[in-house]
Amino acid sequence: MPVVKSRPVWGRLAPSPFARRHLVFCEVAGLGAVERAFAGTDSIRQRTSLNLIVPPDFAPARSERLDALGFEAVHEFPSVETVLVRLRVSLSQAAMGTLLYLAGGEAFLDQATCLAEACGVAGDGVQTEHCGSTGRRVQCVHCKGMMADVTMSPVVCDHCGLHLTVRDHYSRRLGAFQGVCADAEAPGVLPEPTRIDA
Repeated sequence: MPVVKSRPVWGRLAPSPFARRHLVFCEVAGLGAVERAFAGTDSIRQRTSLNLIVPPDFAPARSERLDALGFEAVHEFPSVETVLVRLRVSLSQAAMGTLLYLAGGEAFLDQATCLAEACGVAGDGVQTEHCGSTGRRVQCVHCKGMMADVTMSPVVCDHCGLHLTVRDHYSRRLGAFQGVCADAEAPGVLPEPTRIDA
């Protein structure tokens, strides 16, 4: 599998003691990275809010694990869509000196970094760490529908039903890879499926 040069390179969370506020947005898959990064940083944790996407099956040990973080605030959200609304609002209200931390699967990081850039936060203002799924976020160029965690190409578009070949070029503007009709020139003739999540 060739290296995709346009694909983002995710980093590793490392809280800055000089930031005035810390905003953490993550999926449950990224919670371990958040725990590691903020361990032993009592003064930083007191200025940190966590915004966590919580699936229904995460309930049993949730309260103890989140309480142990010692953050100023913990907010739970049922989906990526709802946490992205919170991210937009949080960034619109953030004061100078606020740092943003993102942790989770690639599809979540794609959407969150794209939104952060649209809100004017980029470069040193945002830290990312990839945890969990390496599936791609893909936009169908025909119907403009988005799909998350795509691991094979071709893939059937969830929205219009076309078989799509997932291109290796990553669009930073969309936070997604592009999917184009796989059998446009020879209807019904599809390439062999290949894994694209490596």
